[in-house]
Amino acid sequence: MSFLLPKLTSKREVDQAIKSVAEKVLVLRFGRDSDAVCLQLDDILAKTAHDLSKMAVIYLVDVNKVPVYTQYFDISYIPSTVFFFNGQHMKVDYGSPDHTKFVGSFKTKQDFIDLIEVIYRGAMRGKLIVRSPIDPNNIPKYDLLYQGI
Repeated sequence: MSFLLPKLTSKREVDQAIKSVAEKVLVLRFGRDSDAVCLQLDDILAKTAHDLSKMAVIYLVDVNKVPVYTQYFDISYIPSTVFFFNGQHMKVDYGSPDHTKFVGSFKTKQDFIDLIEVIYRGAMRGKLIVRSPIDPNNIPKYDLLYQGI
């Protein structure tokens, strides 16, 4: 399903998307088209893209083609999903140590839709961090790996 969503293949394209998407949540899925979990997430993103078109814009970013952002966001597990609003990085409290990105795939389409709605409403009120509406049992557990420290 990753062929249904637009891809960003360079740092310049990612920069342009972050700067140009206004009044909508920018969703960047970092991963690989060949990874099974990425394909599962891409299926959810593709199925919800039309429903969320008034609130969000979704792009896929290959971690191998944009290593600057892969390193900047400390993407050590794929897929990882990062959110922006009007050029501002949006953080989400998932009840895990990392608020900068969602790691793994969403269990259901509704989990993703709910998260986008909460981020959108919070961003419209000027918040930079929001609390995740996703059931904690549906959030993948992982250990943080700090590379290069």
